[in-house]
Amino acid sequence: MNELSDIRVIKSLLSRYGFQFSKALGQNFLTDPAVCPKMAQECGADKTKGVIEVGPGFGVLTRELAARAGKVVAIELDKRLPAVLEETLRGFDNVKVVQADIMEVDLHRLIREEFAGMEVLVCANLPYYITSPVIMKLLEEKLPVESLTVMVQKEAALRICAVPGTRACGAVSAAVQYYSRPQILFDVPRDCFFPVPKVDSAVIRLHIRKEPPIALKTEEKQFFRLVKAAFSQRRKTALNALSTGLNIPKEPLALALQQAGAAPNARAEQLTMEQLGALCNLLFGSQTQHTGR
Repeated sequence: MNELSDIRVIKSLLSRYGFQFSKALGQNFLTDPAVCPKMAQECGADKTKGVIEVGPGFGVLTRELAARAGKVVAIELDKRLPAVLEETLRGFDNVKVVQADIMEVDLHRLIREEFAGMEVLVCANLPYYITSPVIMKLLEEKLPVESLTVMVQKEAALRICAVPGTRACGAVSAAVQYYSRPQILFDVPRDCFFPVPKVDSAVIRLHIRKEPPIALKTEEKQFFRLVKAAFSQRRKTALNALSTGLNIPKEPLALALQQAGAAPNARAEQLTMEQLGALCNLLFGSQTQHTGR
């Protein structure tokens, strides 16, 4: 099961298929045989569940998922890889490879057509260059999935899982916390890959919330507009960043920050999720209320 992590097997496949790694696609294949089994186990795959994988590469994680899950749909952008995967996934009749750009796939339709009656998980070794766009697409589309278990650059993992009110928090962190309960599962050193990247990685799991953690009295887009504005100029105070980003005079903003329980000179990363939600309600609140826990 783990032979696809063997550097000799990888090089043999590269030679036979005339395959060269694409830096543009962020291709680094795992050579540590323990990583993919651990990822597949941690994601919670079993025979009652379907799994969406993004960027299967040579299929080392795909095979581990297929051995556990009821069905796996692997979405691969590189047109050269389906032929390789046809060989490496031989014997697994519960795997479907879709050659497509994940950013353009209608995932609601894919889930309806491929996973009818099944709980769905996402598990993937995400290319560094597209980590945040893929995660945000998966979260913002509010897919009927249980969780996302993904490997990302370690620095990105720390940022994605940062809690609002802490220094590492950014706009993506706040959005991830709104949609999910994130946690870092384990680190993956750079020497676990071929070619060896310049940075270490980490596997994270985002457990999708059934309801958001804050009660908004306005549309979600207003909350994310506020978050984007607050973090757009990190060197400035939240007051100055929001005034510029939202085109709102400082006086009412200062009052709203005070009412939300934030210090007048607080920076965006010092605002908790509850304070961001309260601020949004004070600035944009309407009669429509969405309550979450």
